[in-house]
Amino acid sequence: MQNKGAIRLFAILLALVSLYQLIFTYHARKVERDATEFAIRMAGPDADQETLRGYEVQFLDSMAHEVVYNFLFGLRQYTYLETKAREINFGLDLRGGMNLILEVQVADIVDALSNYNQDDNFRSALQLAREREMTSTRDFITLFGEAFEEVAPDASLAAIFNTVELRDRVRYDSSNDEVIRVLRRESEAAISNAFNILRTRIDRFGVVQPNVQRLPQSPGRVLIELPGVTEPERVRNLLRGTANLEFWETFDNQTIQPYLIQANEIITRRVMAQRMDSAVETETTDDVDVIADQLDDADDETSLLRDLDLEDIDTTDQDLRTLFTILQPVGRASGPVVGVAASRHMAQIDEWLQLEEVRSALPRDLRLLWTVKPIPRNDLQFWVPNAGDTREQFFQLVAIRANTMDGRAPLEGDVITNASDRVTQTGAFEVAMSMNSEGARTWARLTNANIGKSIAIVLDGYVYSFPTVQNEIRGGQSSITGNFSPEEAKDLANILRSGSLPAPAHIVEDHVVGPSLGAEAVSAGLKSFIWAFIVVLIYMMIYYGFKAGVVADIALVSNMFFVMGVLAAFNAVLTLPGIAGIVLTIGMSVDANVLIYERIREELKAGKGLRLAISDGYKNAFSAIIDANVTTFLTGLILFMFGTGPVKGFATTLMIGIATSFFSAVFITRLVYEWLLDSKVDIKFGSKFTSNLFKNAKIAFLEKRKIAFILSGAFFLIAIGSLSVRGLQQGIDFTGGRTYLVRFADNVNSVEVFSSVSEAFEGANTEVKTFGTANQVRIATNYLVFETDEVADSRVEDRLFAGVQPFLPSGTTQDTFMSDYVMSSQKVGPTIAADIKSRAAYAVVFSLIVIFLYILLRFRTWQLGVGALAAVIHDVMFVLGIFSLFYTIAPFALEIDQAFIAAILTVIGYSINDTVVVFDRIREYRLLYPKRNLREVFNLAINSTISRTINTSMTTLVVLLVIFVFGSEVIRGFVFALIVGVLVGTYSSIFVASPIAYNFIKQKEKAEAKKV
Repeated sequence: MQNKGAIRLFAILLALVSLYQLIFTYHARKVERDATEFAIRMAGPDADQETLRGYEVQFLDSMAHEVVYNFLFGLRQYTYLETKAREINFGLDLRGGMNLILEVQVADIVDALSNYNQDDNFRSALQLAREREMTSTRDFITLFGEAFEEVAPDASLAAIFNTVELRDRVRYDSSNDEVIRVLRRESEAAISNAFNILRTRIDRFGVVQPNVQRLPQSPGRVLIELPGVTEPERVRNLLRGTANLEFWETFDNQTIQPYLIQANEIITRRVMAQRMDSAVETETTDDVDVIADQLDDADDETSLLRDLDLEDIDTTDQDLRTLFTILQPVGRASGPVVGVAASRHMAQIDEWLQLEEVRSALPRDLRLLWTVKPIPRNDLQFWVPNAGDTREQFFQLVAIRANTMDGRAPLEGDVITNASDRVTQTGAFEVAMSMNSEGARTWARLTNANIGKSIAIVLDGYVYSFPTVQNEIRGGQSSITGNFSPEEAKDLANILRSGSLPAPAHIVEDHVVGPSLGAEAVSAGLKSFIWAFIVVLIYMMIYYGFKAGVVADIALVSNMFFVMGVLAAFNAVLTLPGIAGIVLTIGMSVDANVLIYERIREELKAGKGLRLAISDGYKNAFSAIIDANVTTFLTGLILFMFGTGPVKGFATTLMIGIATSFFSAVFITRLVYEWLLDSKVDIKFGSKFTSNLFKNAKIAFLEKRKIAFILSGAFFLIAIGSLSVRGLQQGIDFTGGRTYLVRFADNVNSVEVFSSVSEAFEGANTEVKTFGTANQVRIATNYLVFETDEVADSRVEDRLFAGVQPFLPSGTTQDTFMSDYVMSSQKVGPTIAADIKSRAAYAVVFSLIVIFLYILLRFRTWQLGVGALAAVIHDVMFVLGIFSLFYTIAPFALEIDQAFIAAILTVIGYSINDTVVVFDRIREYRLLYPKRNLREVFNLAINSTISRTINTSMTTLVVLLVIFVFGSEVIRGFVFALIVGVLVGTYSSIFVASPIAYNFIKQKEKAEAKKV
């Protein structure tokens, strides 16, 4: 063995590095175990989870900067936070937490750069570009430029974008092309700025091991992973806001009340007209506006109702909602609050106030905005005397005075230089702000002009506070109060310090996993991993004998150690699919050992001595091992390039595992054998049960190719028919929508849950399926799938709660349901779904092309490449057909999602892996036996590799079956796809790839013979 010393040195260094990286995980876990023991000791073993978690957080906060690991006797000291940052990074599905993809849309940035210009041509071009962006692969700026040229060929973009902010870059005489270039630069800068702001907000949020990264394939999107987060709504609010801070003058409610009375009269007439319109026959009238006009002109409502023969309409009906029936006017106190309403009525009030006839009745400089916080319970009786003991939340409607020339606030948040949360003398929480010199001057002027009046502090369209100015405020110091909790004050200060986003950040994908589900996934994943590992170790010792089996097992154990060390070193994220990827590398490591051992057994049968047989066995197996590993690595690389989230984690662990398994199987085992040979140890590569298995196998595989073609063709047609008629059950990754994993206290009937939930979701496409145990269901729906704001999220959660409420214990509130019964949730926007679908298709097609080219270059025979490609297509269609045929009757989810695409690409890699081993032997035998019949060479090659094929397939299947049985329900469909793929991949390498390649090569030989 050449370079033995260098290999031994590299192995030792790799082991030391892996140990160094993994020891951080050990020390971090030790501190966390101490935290759990502290919590139990302080709160008692029977305390609820929230109390225990509070004590754990208290302990961990106290240990944050304490030294917990002394490296090399104190040469380097690491605190708990430092060890935590270097530990193995578990994904959300293993530890719970939140995964989001936020998108700052370029269209919103362009709108903001125009200062929200209302030019008709600009608005039309912007809308047209938005529509085209949904189906185009080109960037938005290009689409907008083309749309503007179409809508207004002779118009100038400079007239729209010559704003105060862009005046130094856009002149009045700038051409449209010059403006487009400016917009492109500005949008790229704005997206970079948005990423930095979001990252700063997350960094200050205090999450350990957050992952914030831009997605290169989508310039405006940011991936945020927050492990361990237990307050998802707080995170959403923190990230969604643009931090558009404004200081506004206000109206006194006495000034606005007469206008609201007029608005109420207009709305009342319109509502009554709508009620009448629904009661009047079509031939009488079907025009709401006509009836509204008649109501206007009538002396009294009763006479009009009599004239229209509608005396049955009751104008005092409590169901006849008008403005003042759901908005309680405020007349008892001065100030800017003009009304109070329950949260369920706010959307209706906003809709009414936006009616053109209502807006024309209100002052032009009036803006009505809601407070961000509900009225405190102890103050509710003052504002809503008849509220009683209601649990509803009531919000105040504040009258803003927008009297500036450009309609912008007299003072905005860009003047804020610092912000911090603090506690007042009364124990309340507030946010203190400091302004720059320009802001301080404006603030002093604004407060001096409004002494005795209120100034409203507005953030992202919501009023946070409206303090009454007592005197002029100099120096630029101010504060925001508003009944804040400590977390709310901290988050608000964080947002203000981070800066304002250039445009709203829309949450286009949202995945929340509860900590208990994460803990269960860890348990199931580790259990499946350990059992699979043990089974493979035992199998190797049984099949190849104790000594040779132990050497192979040393390679397997080394491989696992190296994989975990490299994962920690690269700070890669370990997910449930990642564990599946690691377990799959066990199969790859076994495959390499099987190839080597089968070659050694062949050399021993040829009469060679043990040392020479081992040397030649390694040498002759090397080519097949390289081919098998490279093809699988290529599929992993494609997965990494095109995948996101868990799929990328799977690809990462797969590629790392392939590299470490290759090193362990080829070099570590060789070092062990060199040591055993030098120690004169006798080694056998088989037991008495397996030594003669497949010995002198002479199966005429190619003679059975027509039967195989008929069987494969028949299923191929069945698969196409099923795909055409039944299709596939697409997960929300591909369709967009929301899913919730709900765990009830008792077993439930999924059909009854579906009936209730589908009614609550008002006819939307909804699916309810038992997930694992009978008390657990997975609810998927596309209800409000095209709505992405926070209002839509809360509406969906309201509908979900209404649908499952009959199956919950009485007295369960919606907050309790979302925190205790919803184990995980996921939201995927339609644009994300379209991207995932297209990227999945690219990944599959690209992997087929790459593998075909690799085989073509490696074997220099296009016929072999065609055979391999046909086998892969056969395997993919087989898996798709199985999923299409059985998705309605399988007791587990058979959905087409990102994990399924990972499974398909893994199947492609495995199929090629198996095929290239056979092809490698065909190439070798054609060189060794050039005068033998082609059919004989093919049969001989397949027979000589049948032992390897069976062994590798068996070990991989055993591993996958153990994961399938003991693993988490979350990856059961994923593992099922791999099981089907391994079975059909083994079949296709023998009965599809080889016969097709044989037929093409035979035709070529016949053609060449005719030429001669």
